[in-house]
Amino acid sequence: MNILLVEDDMALSMGMEYALKKEEFQVKVCKNLKESRMQFSDDIDIILLDIMLPDGNGYEFCKEVREKSNVPIIFMTALEEESNIVMGLDIGGDDYITKPVRIKELVSRINAVMRRRGLEKESDSSRLISGDIIVEPLKCKVYVNKVEVQLTTAEYKLLLLLMENKGNVLPRNTILEKLWDCDGSFVDGNTLNVYIKRLREKLEEDIKASRYIETIRGFGYRWKEEVRKNGAL
Repeated sequence: MNILLVEDDMALSMGMEYALKKEEFQVKVCKNLKESRMQFSDDIDIILLDIMLPDGNGYEFCKEVREKSNVPIIFMTALEEESNIVMGLDIGGDDYITKPVRIKELVSRINAVMRRRGLEKESDSSRLISGDIIVEPLKCKVYVNKVEVQLTTAEYKLLLLLMENKGNVLPRNTILEKLWDCDGSFVDGNTLNVYIKRLREKLEEDIKASRYIETIRGFGYRWKEEVRKNGAL
C-alpha cells in the first residue's frame, strides 16, 4: 500500500516513515504543499495529512485532491478543537487523528479506513505490482495503469513466470517447458516469439524500448522492472 505522508516536522516524519515501512507500507514523505502536489499520483492509496504547513494548510490540499480523486485522507494534527475536526471531515477527510500519533493506532485507523473503502491492506498480499502493472493471481486479473487487460492463458502464465523470476534470465527452453500445453496446444520457439510480442503489445507503451521484458539474445528473456510482493519490494 502506497502512503503519501505530508508532515513538516522532519523528526516526526522520519520516525513515522520508519515505523510504517516496518509495517510493510510504502511511504512518500513531503514537507509542504508544493512537494505534496508534485508527489501525489494515481498510485497513492492513502494520504496522511498535517494541517499546519509552511506554505499553507492541509485543508487546501484536501480540497484540491477531492476535485480529482477519492483517495482516502487521514488528517494528523495538533489541532484538536472540535471546529477543526468538523472542518476536516466536512471537506472530505476520512478520519482525523490528533498528535502525538501512536503508530499502532494509526495503522489500525488506516486499515479501518481502507476496509470502509473496500480497499483492505490484506488484499495487497495476493498482488504482484511492477511499475504500472498490477497482477491479482487469485482473481487471474491484470491491470495496466489501472485498466484491466485481457490475456490468454498462455500470455498470463508467461507474465507470472517472468515477474516471479524478476531479474533472472529465463532460458527459452525453460519457458517452453513451463508453458507446454497450458492452453491445449503445442508450444514451440516460434509460438513463444508470438506470445512475447503480444504480451509486450498489451503491457508496454513502446514495445521497441521495452520497460518490462528484456530480450537476452541467444539465451531467453528477463523481467527488468522491480516487482513488489505482499506490499513490499
